[in-house]
Amino acid sequence: MSEIPTTMPAVAYRRSLPVDDPESLLDIELPVPQPGPRDLLVRIEAVAVNPVDYKVRQSGDPEGGQPKVLGWDAAGTVVAVGAEVELFAVGDEVYYAGALNRPGTNARYHAVDERVVARKPAKLSFTEAAALPLTALTAWEGLFERLGLHTGALDQEGALLVTAAAGGVGSFVAQLARALTGLTVIGTASRPETVEFARRMGAEHVVDHHKPLAPQLAEVAPRGLDHVFSTAGTDRNLPAYAEALNPFGSIVAIDDHDSLPVGVLKPKGISFHWEFMFTRSLFRTPDLDRQHRILTRVARLADAGVLTTTATRDLGPITAANLREAHRLQESGSTIGKTTLTGF
Repeated sequence: MSEIPTTMPAVAYRRSLPVDDPESLLDIELPVPQPGPRDLLVRIEAVAVNPVDYKVRQSGDPEGGQPKVLGWDAAGTVVAVGAEVELFAVGDEVYYAGALNRPGTNARYHAVDERVVARKPAKLSFTEAAALPLTALTAWEGLFERLGLHTGALDQEGALLVTAAAGGVGSFVAQLARALTGLTVIGTASRPETVEFARRMGAEHVVDHHKPLAPQLAEVAPRGLDHVFSTAGTDRNLPAYAEALNPFGSIVAIDDHDSLPVGVLKPKGISFHWEFMFTRSLFRTPDLDRQHRILTRVARLADAGVLTTTATRDLGPITAANLREAHRLQESGSTIGKTTLTGF
């Protein structure tokens, strides 16, 4: 392993600015972080961009005027370990989604708690692997923890609706549900290319989310829905979910709203859950290593060919200009799968 330098290239922002402003993201030089007792120091090889990246950038200026590095999805190689690390060694190739309250992965070196990290799928490149962690964790926690579905329950009957099934989270939800449950997977999409991608990812039926959902769902799921994984438009679609869901059905949502008309769910006893994959790392929950175990399981399924990467577009090296373009694409709401950047 080559010697670790004292400084590193990184991409950060100093002020919350529109993405078309050249100063909205900047190329800078920072000290290489020192790993804490349970930390790995990872040499970043590839990253992926998610809506959380631009939402944090838009939320306000960094505290104290200090540059803030964004980025969560990453894949790379362990170059140093903290004194109490148990799960990894120098040289391991890893992938992970980091923590919301620590510096991000848009830097050459990154310190991360080993309990949210797993060895990357051996059959995937760093770029292909970097596309997976945040969406895989969100999908897995949403399906198997919030909705209470069971992995391997292929005889489980019922129907699951996944909104924006060609997006980053939706496409992974469709894959997991199709591979590990017996549910009929229904996705939403609106363009020919997103419909095709949603079907390739595991959606058996696809309905148009720009048209009224209830009549379309009645046609493809005449016995009603049992579960909804809502990645977008939850406030707008909640009445349609309530109409289509069977009594005692369940919804898990990941999008952001100040308020929701959840009263429409009461007559059928429909349960509503939030999924936020940063909860464990933000609150240092006792089961923090659960994310290590989930990503390890995902890597095994990827190596077995059961799951596939959702990386669809790589923008080149990790630079401010390329990350501005990645943020712009995310803000457009029209991306398919995951956008990645590779190398420095």
